[in-house]
Amino acid sequence: MGKSNEFVEFILEMLQLFGYVVAKPMFGGYGLYADGVMFALVADDTLYFKADELIKNDFIELGLAPFSYAKNGAQCKMSYYSAPDDVLEDMENMNVWAQKAYAAALRVNKQKQRTA
Repeated sequence: MGKSNEFVEFILEMLQLFGYVVAKPMFGGYGLYADGVMFALVADDTLYFKADELIKNDFIELGLAPFSYAKNGAQCKMSYYSAPDDVLEDMENMNVWAQKAYAAALRVNKQKQRTA
């Protein structure tokens, strides 16, 4: 788990332009939160950003895979997609993708509130 902690710390540093982000442990990975909204997750030293119908194709067009996990012998896909490799090298690009993911998370949360 030491490696994951180092990776999460690196991601938090790369997100400095985006703003204050909190990493909370969850299910062997970490949820990344801004203002109480989860917009990204880290699992197996991979960063995943939240996607909704508005931005999902941005990830798909780059060939990025959704986060998935095994449950009862089946693969479950979540609405988080692996981050483009270059976000790990460029803070400005990290900020762009984090902003998109945060906006998607806000839209999804707003939609959930309407249907509740």
